[in-house]
Amino acid sequence: MSIHLSTLLKYYKRRDGQEAVPKCAKDKEVAVSYGLKGFGRRPDILHYPRDILEFVKQGATSFHCSEELWHNPLQLNPGLKKEELDGLRIGWDLVLDIDCPFLEYSKLASDLLVSALKYHGISSISVKFSGNHGFHIAVPFGAFPEKVHNIPVKEWFPEGPRKIALYLQEMIRPFLAKKILKIDNLKSVIKKSGKSGNDLVKDGRFDPFAVLDIDTVLIASRHLYRMAYCFNEKSGLVSIPVSPNDIIGFDKNDARPENVRPNMGFLCNPAVPGEAKKLFLQAFDFKIKEESRKVNLSHEYEAPKAAVPAEFFPPCIKAVLKGISDGKKRSVFVLTNFLFCCGWSYDSIEDLFKEWNKKNKEPLREVYFMGQLRYHKTHNKKVLPPNCANKSYYQDLHVCSPDNLCKKIKNPVNYAVLRQKLSFKIKKTTGKQ
Repeated sequence: MSIHLSTLLKYYKRRDGQEAVPKCAKDKEVAVSYGLKGFGRRPDILHYPRDILEFVKQGATSFHCSEELWHNPLQLNPGLKKEELDGLRIGWDLVLDIDCPFLEYSKLASDLLVSALKYHGISSISVKFSGNHGFHIAVPFGAFPEKVHNIPVKEWFPEGPRKIALYLQEMIRPFLAKKILKIDNLKSVIKKSGKSGNDLVKDGRFDPFAVLDIDTVLIASRHLYRMAYCFNEKSGLVSIPVSPNDIIGFDKNDARPENVRPNMGFLCNPAVPGEAKKLFLQAFDFKIKEESRKVNLSHEYEAPKAAVPAEFFPPCIKAVLKGISDGKKRSVFVLTNFLFCCGWSYDSIEDLFKEWNKKNKEPLREVYFMGQLRYHKTHNKKVLPPNCANKSYYQDLHVCSPDNLCKKIKNPVNYAVLRQKLSFKIKKTTGKQ
């Protein structure tokens, strides 16, 4: 919908609103939305309340800011290399975007996420109505530890928040399913969503995330979200902070511009230093355990006694080892687990990483993959890399180019071991050495 200029001016000229919007803009990149005309220049910043009204007079409808915190947001530009972005980044706030066409379902998911965060000992939680159907749940960067696995937490972006989002999603999944089916039976959900029963039921159970999403795709560098006390152009409502304890009772009418009273902030309260450490570590451990659970190593194949030679590696691993431009941290995770499960020693993996890193367009800092190797040494567990069907890895990294053998296996390790066994059989049959 189009918001009339008189409505915009009447709302944004209020002094309390002008003061509320820039409060959360410190160290953040800001972009101004001009409705159907799109965004203004990036990067931009907001310092003073009077800037709000000046932008609105020029046609602005809302203001958006980054999840990331920057030393100088105005130095950002699309041509910066990843290492340059890492150098500018101070840190990042965890902002979970609950996206669902049905507000009642969004309320249930948001309330459960707040409970999950509290369960992990986090008190500095912010909640904001998006202005349409969803909510933003946030934890400030100051609540996270300085380092995890010897890597500065500021460098765990976007991998860190993505892992946390996926971990929390799995944590609340059964409870959310139960709560949704308590207010709508499955038949009603099918009718309301327009989806089939097969879409909504997985492994005999209703999957709430077939109708609702905790957006992890948008957790990306320089991604922006709507700032508090700004209009949502689609609904004509205002995106307002909500008390974490009042999500279920939230009333959309409170977001009508004439009813908005800026009496609380979003990500404006002081964080309790380090209180999110437990959440961060458990999210990482969950990722490893989840991949291990999906494919049980002892049942899938017999672990090789000697290292599987690189000539037997699957196409995706060979493609990664040629060097890549994006997804290097995910590749380290894949390669570490793949090589260990293929019988490679830690010293051999370390040597391979150093040679591989030279081939990357923008090499990783050596401290990163060495930290990952030390972590695996400490835990000493054989955990398979993600399965071939996991789109977040091979397909997203653009290294998936399956051959005929790929169709018969579930995991890259299975490919390497099977390819080596087939080679032995061929040599034995032909008598070739």
